[in-house]
Amino acid sequence: MTLRRFFVGGNWKMNGSRESLGDLMKTLNSSGLDQNTEVVCGAPSLYLDFARSSLDPRIGVAAQNCYKVAKGAFTGEISPAMIQDCGVDWVILGHSERRHVFGESDELIGQKVAHALESELSVVACIGETLEEREAGTTEEVVYSQTQVIADNVKDWGKVVLAYEPVWAIGTGKTASPEQAQEVHEKLRAWLRANVADDVADSVRIIYGGSVTAANCRELASQDDVDGFLVGGASLKPEFVDIINARA
Repeated sequence: MTLRRFFVGGNWKMNGSRESLGDLMKTLNSSGLDQNTEVVCGAPSLYLDFARSSLDPRIGVAAQNCYKVAKGAFTGEISPAMIQDCGVDWVILGHSERRHVFGESDELIGQKVAHALESELSVVACIGETLEEREAGTTEEVVYSQTQVIADNVKDWGKVVLAYEPVWAIGTGKTASPEQAQEVHEKLRAWLRANVADDVADSVRIIYGGSVTAANCRELASQDDVDGFLVGGASLKPEFVDIINARA
């Protein structure tokens, strides 16, 4: 069995200022972070340069989105090449807010994943069901379908982290129980084994996102198939350090 390195991503979303994010980054730089955990912070695009120049080099930086082509008449979008020009190596794609607030389809997310990987960015690819879909008993169908579109566009799984984020748990204060998270992660890994390859199933990190806090992170991190977190609101607070150190 491949040993998967624990991964904690912070998604700052559309939050922060140079001052507040600067303070946060000073806290991260000066804290004793578990060296066995890979840490990546998702900064607003305007602050990618600032984040990369301010954070300790051992902490990665991610863009929160990118477009499916290298350049052109796409007002407001950013390309993987621009992200790399800021010294940034990661991008978050397919987040539920991009899907449900901005109407991004599975197809578009797949195209974005393909272009980002072709451009040699690493990708945190997000999947997850809504409350209605969970209550209708279609969680597996939804997450398998979303994962299939991502898988169709991945050649190098070594540059992909899969983030399971139940939409009903994002920013709501509701968290999937450790058992609920483990169940979906285990089934996703089995899906990868059946539909992609054994080595991919063993090595790809499947992380959980959805109201992760310092209070619940250790129990979630103890699950066999939970390989880390994608953290929203708590990543803007000092408790993010506790979440990073959930397995320390």
